[in-house]
Amino acid sequence: MTKLFLLAIPIAIGIITGMFLSFYPESEEESNLLTITKLIGGGSPIMGNHDAPITILEWGDYQCTFCYKFHQNTLDIINEDFIKTGKVKLVFKDFPLNGPDSLLAAEAAYCAQDQGKYWQYHDELYKNWGGERTGWVTRDSLDKFGTTVNLDLNKFNNCLNEHKYQEKVISLHEFGKEIGIDATPSFLVFNDEKIIKIRGNQPLEVFLKTFDEL
Repeated sequence: MTKLFLLAIPIAIGIITGMFLSFYPESEEESNLLTITKLIGGGSPIMGNHDAPITILEWGDYQCTFCYKFHQNTLDIINEDFIKTGKVKLVFKDFPLNGPDSLLAAEAAYCAQDQGKYWQYHDELYKNWGGERTGWVTRDSLDKFGTTVNLDLNKFNNCLNEHKYQEKVISLHEFGKEIGIDATPSFLVFNDEKIIKIRGNQPLEVFLKTFDEL
């Protein structure tokens, strides 16, 4: 009986460890940070139905290669099959790993939000992605993207000149680090009961499996 008990201990530990790695939060301290209000609040406008039962919180950088790949491939399918059908909603939060240009691009997206064009501008940034730290994010290029989505450039440039949203983006980055985000893209996918973390540009199948689990 004692031998059976000793054998059961590592099996139980293995099961508990697997659960610990699969689901956020990873500590009691992080649990206090990860309320739905705190997760969703302060980021982008919600894409999709606000009442959708599953939320994807994406942490991204506009210069990030794998963020670009996610937006050009996987997100299109998720949008058509899950977001537009009311099953899933998406919130984007900035995690500008690639320096000042990424910070500026993130500020520009929120300046576009002032004119009701956040997602149009967000998409335009990824459509015109030019690599990591290659210099493609400039005030001229940001104005060009603004023209494409029909922004009032005077208002847009005043917003950028004032760095109206710089502190907001920095705060999002700091909050991400505080809850264990360390790479882009990273995703927290959750409902009212469970949070699952996906790190990197994973295949569509990983997201589909996550939706099933939730």
